[in-house]
Amino acid sequence: HVQLVESGGGLVQAWGSLRLSCVASVRTFSQYSMAWFRQAPRQGREFVAAISESGHNTLYADSVKGRFTISRDNAKNTVYLQMNGLKPEDSAVYYCSALQGPVSAVVTGTVNYWGQGTQVTVSS
Repeated sequence: HVQLVESGGGLVQAWGSLRLSCVASVRTFSQYSMAWFRQAPRQGREFVAAISESGHNTLYADSVKGRFTISRDNAKNTVYLQMNGLKPEDSAVYYCSALQGPVSAVVTGTVNYWGQGTQVTVSS
């Protein structure tokens, strides 16, 4: 079993920045593709960004390309989401996820584990 713990959410003004972190409690972290999803009130969970096991390949939703950056540190069992140029429509609960499989599969929501989520609120 893999436990994922997110942190770094909060309240920020429009065009501000936040960095989310997700720590995984697993010895084989480097064997997992990792991703961030988000869910706003009364909306479904949507894909935000994903990163391959090695960190060499990344994927982004069109809505965040050029503003968000996903990265990972396998030595620290941690994946990050740097969010710049935040907009009110980015407000949501952000979830970390892990899949022991290709990063392309994570994009469709095929994951093995989810974190508990961290709230991001962007004020206009």
